[in-house]
Amino acid sequence: MTRSMRRTRRMLRLAGAGAAALMALSACSSSSGGASAGGSDTAGSAPAKLSGSVTVFAAASLKESFTALGEEFEKQHPGTTVGFNFGGSDTLAASITSGAPADVFAAASTRTMAVVTDRKEAVGTPETFVRNRLEIATLPGNPGKVSSLKDLTGSGLKVVLCDRTVPCGSAAQKALDAAGVELTPVSYEQDVKSALTKVELKEADAAVVYRTDVKAAGDKVEGVEFPESAEAVNDYPIALLRNAGNAPAAKAFIALVRSAEGRRVLGGAGFLEP
Repeated sequence: MTRSMRRTRRMLRLAGAGAAALMALSACSSSSGGASAGGSDTAGSAPAKLSGSVTVFAAASLKESFTALGEEFEKQHPGTTVGFNFGGSDTLAASITSGAPADVFAAASTRTMAVVTDRKEAVGTPETFVRNRLEIATLPGNPGKVSSLKDLTGSGLKVVLCDRTVPCGSAAQKALDAAGVELTPVSYEQDVKSALTKVELKEADAAVVYRTDVKAAGDKVEGVEFPESAEAVNDYPIALLRNAGNAPAAKAFIALVRSAEGRRVLGGAGFLEP
């Protein structure tokens, strides 16, 4: 065999090996791409579609903003429904620890949320998503000329407070203590909406409530700010509940509350950033 023939055969063997290597690389690439396109790779798979109902127990002061977010959630996730139970946070916490079916709990204070977490009814650590502070709600036009907490002690003035066991009542007592004011209300109400309604119906001249509720009431009441409210700002935590019947949708609702859209809705209602 001539030297030229040996060189030609060697070149053919090298070419064949190169072709085989290219075929192997092509096969690997095709296999990898096929797994991704077929969805067998978890990272590339689309999230599961949400469906079913979500039950949210929430502080009464969240009624307007959470109702709006519930409608937005249903719009974003066709096939889901969001049901709410609004009320005093302590009453809601007691219902949850007694076995009431719920997916999400949003409380008006960390103290009230602790009732639920201490009984291991929440998953993980509750997160504060907004804060709220107090205002005095008076009749339109403020006929009693109320400009401070001390003015609420005026003769003949009918004042309503939230019960001290609920967050708005506890906060009001802190503010009154900071102002050095002792006040005997005509009634203690079980949630902030009930206290505000007394003024709206002209059954009371004033009530110490959250500023978000004064804003939601529009021209039915007039709001009066007072400096001691800074001593009684409430944190609002939210949590997924251990016995949630629809955990995926519940987590998605909590995510919406904490999203930019959630902050926009809650900020527009008068809530403060956490």
